[in-house]
Amino acid sequence: MTEQTLAAPIDDQQDRPRGFTRYQSLLIALLAFAQFTIILDFIIMSPLGAILMPSLDITAAQFGVAVSAYAFSAGLSGILAAGFADRFDRKRLLLFFYTGFTLGTLLCALAQDYHVLLLGRIVTGLFGGVIGSIVLAIVTDLFALHLRGRVMGFVQTAFAASQVLGVPAGLFLANHWNWHVCFFAIVGLSILSIAIIAFAMEPVDAHLKLKQDRNPFHHLVATVSEPRYTLAFAVTTLLATGGYMLMPYSSAFTVNNVGIDIVHLPTIYLVSGLFSIVTGPLVGRAADTFGKYPTFVFGCAMTVVMVLIYTHLGHVSLVTAITVNVLLFVGIFSRMIPSQAVMSAIPDQSQRGSFSAISASLQQLSGGLGSVLAAAIISQQPDGSLLHFERIGYVVVTTTIITLVAMYFVQKGVAERAGKRMV
Repeated sequence: MTEQTLAAPIDDQQDRPRGFTRYQSLLIALLAFAQFTIILDFIIMSPLGAILMPSLDITAAQFGVAVSAYAFSAGLSGILAAGFADRFDRKRLLLFFYTGFTLGTLLCALAQDYHVLLLGRIVTGLFGGVIGSIVLAIVTDLFALHLRGRVMGFVQTAFAASQVLGVPAGLFLANHWNWHVCFFAIVGLSILSIAIIAFAMEPVDAHLKLKQDRNPFHHLVATVSEPRYTLAFAVTTLLATGGYMLMPYSSAFTVNNVGIDIVHLPTIYLVSGLFSIVTGPLVGRAADTFGKYPTFVFGCAMTVVMVLIYTHLGHVSLVTAITVNVLLFVGIFSRMIPSQAVMSAIPDQSQRGSFSAISASLQQLSGGLGSVLAAAIISQQPDGSLLHFERIGYVVVTTTIITLVAMYFVQKGVAERAGKRMV
């Protein structure tokens, strides 16, 4: 790849190729697989709770601390890494944090008591929480804006794949052997991914040729205080807050309020995940073809409608519950993918790493706070059903509408720099 390609700015020139080279396709697959292992390690904790708690003789409160420890340590690491994120080859940075993540997961796999597990989750969060921002910076460096929607669509399928393939496989391993095997499996996949990245991925260092602030703290402050980034950080915060308010309580709501038998719960996640694997690339292609912001508007409209329907569901059939969940995920992906593509075009090349790291930190911290806020809004009746769940829906709808308006002004700045009316 030429240096010009590596350093591609906000260029949407018509003579650019519309497809991917063989190396770009390999790179997308590598980044998606890396994301798959990171997300799987994060979400596997919740379904393993019923096995972990009696095995380690810990309370539900202790388990909750172990789960949230990842999010808060990841949020902290994003801030700490932001000052250094643009001072190294992004490939080496990815390998460094990926290796730390793997060691943290190994610590979880070897844990024989609660304190070692908690330490493992903290270490895993400190390293794993930064990897998503590095992946975003790499995508921004190596792919022109008119291709990023499709790239984000493929990379984001890691979330759906971890839900469809990873969680059922993890539960199968835990039920047939023990919960330690789940983490050992993630370690094995991570080592394989690290090896392929090390040998197959080219350096991503074009940004090092630009003038850099030698003081990491000054670099961090310069990124945080840049006026052009303020609104983008606010949108990132609101997007994560709304999403994390619904997710932790979706299974309890589906079983206790919607009336779906717990044995059918995996079916809902399986079908929703399969549809998401297909939807992600399609949404990415739509964002590149019809525009990032128009696709985001569609996603917001779909999200508002489906959140209101979902949070007001009474007892319905399994087919209805699956349909609502699938359409809800379509709305979520139609917001997430184009918004990330737009955000990738905002920072200057010399600040892409720090911008992405701060954004990832805000996502983790606002997601954790969103979960806490949701817990304060709802209450649980003796029969297990959740009260005031619809109020969470109203909060999510409100944040969605705010992000819809704010994103217009975010993309307007990107469009002006690209010489277009709208991206």
